[in-house]
Amino acid sequence: MINADESWRVYLAKCADGSMYCGISKDVPARIEKHNSGKGAKYTRSRRPLEVVAESSKMSKSDALKLEAYVKKQPASEKTAALLEKGGKGT
Repeated sequence: MINADESWRVYLAKCADGSMYCGISKDVPARIEKHNSGKGAKYTRSRRPLEVVAESSKMSKSDALKLEAYVKKQPASEKTAALLEKGGKGT
């Protein structure tokens, strides 16, 4: 069983303009809904709607933050592969 400290996921979403957005959340569908309502990250407000393209397995917040930082450093063309390779599952 995963405890409350290990329920974070890293997600990668494709924006309407084709760019990719990477973030972390305990509830990815709710977070995407927030992005799509215009109340999410500043970056995504003008790039709606977003669609999740990859999501990690559940992990600790610390591990999620590390994975997010790693994915964000990758070229756009390699972000999905980097997320899936280091901690993920496809959607």
